[in-house]
Amino acid sequence: MTRAESPAADVVLRGEVVTPTEVVPDGAVVLSEGRIAWVGPAAQLPGTWADDLPTDPAPGTTLLPGLVDLHDHGGGGASFPDATTREDALVAAREHLRHGTTSLVASLVTAPRDVLLSRAALLADLVESGDLVGIHAEGPFLSVDRCGAQNPADMLAGDPGLVVDLAAAARGHLVTMTVAPEVPGVADGHGGADGPGTGGDDVLAALVRSGAVPSVGHTDASSEQVDAAVARTRALLSGGRRSAAAGGGGGRGRSPRPTATHLFNGMRPLHHRDPGPIAACLAAAARGDLVVELVADGTHLADGTVRAVFDLVGPGSIALVTDAMAAAGMADGDYRLGPMAVRVGDGVARVLEDDGTAGAIAGGTAHLLDVVRTVVASGIGIVAAVRAAATTPAEVLGRSDLGALAVGRRGDVVVTDEDLAPVAVYRAGRLVTD
Repeated sequence: MTRAESPAADVVLRGEVVTPTEVVPDGAVVLSEGRIAWVGPAAQLPGTWADDLPTDPAPGTTLLPGLVDLHDHGGGGASFPDATTREDALVAAREHLRHGTTSLVASLVTAPRDVLLSRAALLADLVESGDLVGIHAEGPFLSVDRCGAQNPADMLAGDPGLVVDLAAAARGHLVTMTVAPEVPGVADGHGGADGPGTGGDDVLAALVRSGAVPSVGHTDASSEQVDAAVARTRALLSGGRRSAAAGGGGGRGRSPRPTATHLFNGMRPLHHRDPGPIAACLAAAARGDLVVELVADGTHLADGTVRAVFDLVGPGSIALVTDAMAAAGMADGDYRLGPMAVRVGDGVARVLEDDGTAGAIAGGTAHLLDVVRTVVASGIGIVAAVRAAATTPAEVLGRSDLGALAVGRRGDVVVTDEDLAPVAVYRAGRLVTD
């Protein structure tokens, strides 16, 4: 085992430790100066920290890395797309932090241009204060036919200029955007200054130039259209990373792989004679060319579907997400998701139609730790589930300092009980108390 250079430990935690490769049955994690200083079997803890080792923890006590959610619209009664003050947005961020999500990407929904720009500017403040790790724009370049719980009236053809303006409003913190590749202007560039397949004046190119990772979603595309968009995005991201390494702009060190926004949901269904986007995304993920999001909360996907995706592509190409909205952590009732009215019944959020009936699923109501618990209960091993909820999402963000219980990473730890319910949360080595 290894230790970081600082010998002074702030916190020594003990329990079953979930590392990226194994579960240490009786392990310890040392947090020092905001970082992870040591990880390993409790019996091998260096003498420097021996006096701080807790006595036998409660049975089932488990230590997980802080979770990383790439797709989250809100919680605690507050919605990022509807927040007009810093305080509004902090309510949602803190709701998920208290439940183990130590790195949160705030998601917007399709909205008019001025709304998107103002929300991005507001959320950028929270990224710079450390309360968020980035901003995700779910739209507005989406398929009207696969709009889900978003307002089709606000959906647009691809507009690279809007991407540039949105990234500027986000002050470099736009980390990903959901796009439908078949929408004109999204993925139809034909090359540019960096060579065929890497330039071009379309949304994919504008996103990569802005440092954001494109994500395929809310799409009615054919499998061929998705294949082409993934290949083009891979080329763009590779070029952007080379440019960044040479001191230029480009991908800003984020993922070399695009993602798929909540695979299966908001997409043309898979059919054996019309495979559509789902088959293309699964194949790309299996090749290591794409990361697929799964809202594995027991509502959006059947357990068998989740198990099949883990078997097919593995946790290194899966990011578990919540797609949470304002009702996460709250009681059933009426809420908002951007311009859409939402009614939550029995923990399931659905668009409230004009006639008072419940329509499409409108985001999730779970915390990411709840998703991990659901995935483990479905038969997926905890190491794989945690990798998909922490390590792989951190890789999408290009954050090698997050997402794993490993020496040198930020001191983000979730202490859970035998039911994987949160007992304590540490972010950057500090106990979360609010």
